[in-house]
Amino acid sequence: MCGIAGIFHHGTAKPVDPMRVERMCDALVHRGPDGSGVWTVHGIGLGHRRLSIIDLAGSPQPMHSVDGRAVIVFNGEIYNYQELRRELVADGAKFRTQGDTEVILAAWQRWGVGCLERLHGMFVFAIYDLDKKQLLLARDRLGVKPLFTVQLSDGSLAFASELKGLLAHPLLRREVDPLAIEDYMTWGYVPDHRSFLKGVSKLPAGHFLLLEQGKGMQPTRQWWDIDFRHRHKGKAEDLSVELLHHLRSAVTSRMVADVPLGAFLSGGVDSSSVVALMAEASAEPVRTCSIGFDVAALDETAYADQVARLFHTDHRSRQVDPDDFGAIDTLAGMFDEPFADASALPTWRVSQLARETVTVALSGDGADEAFAGYRRQVFHAREEQARAVLPQALRGPVFGGLGKVWPKADWAPRPLRAKSTLLSLAGEGEAGYAAALAVTTPMQRGAIYSQRFAKGLGGYRGEQPFIDLMRKAPATSGLDRAQYADLKFWLPGDILTKVDRTSMAVSLEAREPLLDHRLIEFAAGLPHRLRIRGSQGKWLLKHTMERYLPEDILYRPKQGFVTPISHWFRGPLAGEARALADSSLAVRAGWFERGSVARIAEQHIAGTSDHGRLLWQLVMLESSLRHLKVSA
Repeated sequence: MCGIAGIFHHGTAKPVDPMRVERMCDALVHRGPDGSGVWTVHGIGLGHRRLSIIDLAGSPQPMHSVDGRAVIVFNGEIYNYQELRRELVADGAKFRTQGDTEVILAAWQRWGVGCLERLHGMFVFAIYDLDKKQLLLARDRLGVKPLFTVQLSDGSLAFASELKGLLAHPLLRREVDPLAIEDYMTWGYVPDHRSFLKGVSKLPAGHFLLLEQGKGMQPTRQWWDIDFRHRHKGKAEDLSVELLHHLRSAVTSRMVADVPLGAFLSGGVDSSSVVALMAEASAEPVRTCSIGFDVAALDETAYADQVARLFHTDHRSRQVDPDDFGAIDTLAGMFDEPFADASALPTWRVSQLARETVTVALSGDGADEAFAGYRRQVFHAREEQARAVLPQALRGPVFGGLGKVWPKADWAPRPLRAKSTLLSLAGEGEAGYAAALAVTTPMQRGAIYSQRFAKGLGGYRGEQPFIDLMRKAPATSGLDRAQYADLKFWLPGDILTKVDRTSMAVSLEAREPLLDHRLIEFAAGLPHRLRIRGSQGKWLLKHTMERYLPEDILYRPKQGFVTPISHWFRGPLAGEARALADSSLAVRAGWFERGSVARIAEQHIAGTSDHGRLLWQLVMLESSLRHLKVSA
């Protein structure tokens, strides 16, 4: 696992200052503390920071091909590199190292862009072909690894694993994109279709960019997508056997490392499944770790301890103070862009704990998106059944009218919180699902935006790209479309960004076996009844893991990492909440109305409304603006 950076002149082949590339790489030292390198020729400069995982001494980067005609910098792991190496050797390729980096180089020289389809793993890499004067930038199928790019005023394209790498370039303009503010306020993060700074882009998951000197900028091209249109046939038990094969293959392929390896263990279905299969494949006790809280309602360590005992793991846990709000500015520095998923705090803490004993940790991320494990997906499937029976002409007036008069009752038991469901049923499924996933409504955002800022958005709403993605999905049902959008929008923008930044902040490589693309493709073909049964999501996965895990692990209600942000803003962070109205850079810039922000803070502090998540968004936005030193 590493950090990469580079500069490419796709017009005139101007000299590249190696010190600029070096400074960009130095900003990524946390991603690669074990080594660094810079290579430049006229028109191109590549830089690398290395975290040694495989072939510890033999694969320094930037790396040249054996014939000297291609150079690569690479961030990630290729899990089938040994099979590819054997195939390439049989075809006449020569190798000087034992790692996966040189295999990518040889694969590019043998198959060109077609090599991407042969690579199994998580990756972002840049290859420069000296003969063709071409630069290939490529990102893995699901977006586990990130890449930021920007077109600069001198005609060059700069790229880096994190935004902070581009921030080290003196020509980068630090101007906030107003549409990114709307996106962030909608979702709590800046999705991959946009960056927080104008002019900066993110290479989308499953895409590549192929540039050639003298030919100008080219559009990105998609090389992989997930397709939900084809259903597997066969009995549930046969498909369960096939699923177990995919799970075992995904886990064991990610256990290859020349450094200590372990796993995150929350005690939930997904991480427990990964640990169970690791224990099955390992002769030594699996190293596991978990984070607990001193608030019983937030603590899941008893379940993690139960799984650890079951599989005799070398388990370590640590209790952290739920009032860990002192790390706000540190988090802003990790993410660069504003990021308001409060579970980033415990994810960072468990990464710190893991890094004390291991360099690689396997996680359970991805199963909810792939197998329909989120409560919102189950609700959406039910709503789609109702939409299929009742025509829009009936649903709109009936459910819409009820939804408008039904009281908003966030404090009430879940069955009584009908307002959002009624409003969702009144409209189309895509808009309803977007509303279920968004952290604020258009009305909530409009209440704090200044008139000038709202007008400047030109009618744009953050939900629209998500809705468009669902509508264009290669899918046959509403559930398919919801899962497709989760995999393409929510997963890379929120979940994978969170895990990448918090783990790499402590120089820990996190691997996601449940995001093996063959497993994802298999899951996309499952019939609905094997994804959801009754109120139970992830049905086939849970059924398959019954041979390993007890019922109370498999079928207890899903929790996940929780951070008590609402409590913070009524207690130790009340002052921070009140200060937003007077000292916030966003208010000073004229984006938000001072009175509206002040009213939200006072309502929350008084306990008359729960605006905890919205206040957290505003605080993280403020911290990010200070970190980025933008002229708001």
